[in-house]
Amino acid sequence: MSTDSAETRGTNAPSRLGLVLAVCCAGQFLVVLDASVVNVALPSIKEALGLEPSSLQWVINAYTIVFAGFLLLGGRLADLFGRRRVLLGGIALFSVASLAGGLAFGPTSLLLARGFQGLGAAVMAPATLTVIFTSFTDAKERARAFGMWSAVAAAGGAVGVLIGGAITQWLSWRWILLVNVPVGALLFGLALYAVRESRREDANRRIDTLGSVAITGGLMALVYGAVQALEKGWGSPEVLTVLGVGVVLLAFFVVNEAKLASNPLVPLSIFRNRSVTAGNIVAFSSSAALWGTFYLFTLLLQLVLRYGPMETGLAYLPLSLGIFFAARQIAKHVPSIGARPVLVTGLALSAAGLLWLGFTGAGASFWADLFVPTLILGIGQGLVSASVTVASTTGVSYAEAGLVSGLLNTSRQVGGAVGLAVLAVIAQSQAGGSTDPGVLADGYGLAFLVSAAFPVLGIVAALMVPAPERPAETAGASKETPQAGTKQEVDA
Repeated sequence: MSTDSAETRGTNAPSRLGLVLAVCCAGQFLVVLDASVVNVALPSIKEALGLEPSSLQWVINAYTIVFAGFLLLGGRLADLFGRRRVLLGGIALFSVASLAGGLAFGPTSLLLARGFQGLGAAVMAPATLTVIFTSFTDAKERARAFGMWSAVAAAGGAVGVLIGGAITQWLSWRWILLVNVPVGALLFGLALYAVRESRREDANRRIDTLGSVAITGGLMALVYGAVQALEKGWGSPEVLTVLGVGVVLLAFFVVNEAKLASNPLVPLSIFRNRSVTAGNIVAFSSSAALWGTFYLFTLLLQLVLRYGPMETGLAYLPLSLGIFFAARQIAKHVPSIGARPVLVTGLALSAAGLLWLGFTGAGASFWADLFVPTLILGIGQGLVSASVTVASTTGVSYAEAGLVSGLLNTSRQVGGAVGLAVLAVIAQSQAGGSTDPGVLADGYGLAFLVSAAFPVLGIVAALMVPAPERPAETAGASKETPQAGTKQEVDA
């Protein structure tokens, strides 16, 4: 029997913890940013590389699908082979793929580069969260670090629209990708200096190959089906076939993990942790609403209210700032008051903001009709993002940190893709192909109203999150034991 002593962790001096957090936040920011930053540059990319309209959306999808598919495997690799090593590998792959994409000479080279970017992101994203989990051992400091990481991650998607518009307008679409190269080189050097290696020395490092193939293929099929539903509808034979393949692969994955695998990629016992399960449901539902909002709000601004790229980016500032500052301010209080009330409050605010946006008409003005609901939505999402990470990692041992990080990121990605597809189809069906601003506004309004159901689902899940343990119950915890409600790791 071995305890946490089997987990080797280099000690990060307090002076380096700030650098560790900066590296992890910047890495996650790049990952989230590159999922949305190319949106406003698509017309420029189409003109420069001659992409067909049907292929244009794959500049985004190639990244998103590969990213979602490999997140669980990326998280588990960090646990088995070292969080620092995997983080450095992810940064390097992401940076090289960004360079290839920025120098792309045709559609094929760009799409391949975007796919490898997604792979690098899938390795890097769970590693950033895992490094924070294992580096910050004090409950309050860890919560603050999670709050900053979550704030940066949640705001990255909204900020991407502004950054993408500015770079496209003032420089070139290529710099949307090329800017990742010097930033990635800086992050690699800082991570090499500041992050200490940590991994289980006695862990079985044999990869569950069958499970890895099944979960990766299943998640990629699920997300691919969701993005295809945007174009062809949920009833399309192609969409139904792909979704069916995804469901079969995911079902086989569950059987493999429960019965066949000697060293499961995802031990199903992790879902006995009520907080982890509830946190992932909240992450799914919250991201479904937020991704749908990015899509609907952008179209509302550009097609109905006739905003340009820069105006569109600036209109996202209340949402972005609301997310960032709410997450930062509440994070330090989550350990004492518990994740549950913060999640419920944030989800309720999110639902209220979405319902308000549902009544936006073709003659809406920014200050009278958009500023307050987007700010409310941003504050709600900030509260959720800061507390869902704490909830999803409560009761988790160091050996499971990468696994849980991969699960959380996967829930966000899959939830976002599914929510986006559902809401886009609702909006398109209501508009019926019309280009009239009033009809389009009605379609987007209906989709916003429906999107409020996602945070309501999240509230139901959030009520499952356990209350924080009383101080007396944890007074005997040693410094070597994971904090923030985590259990001491024991392997038979």
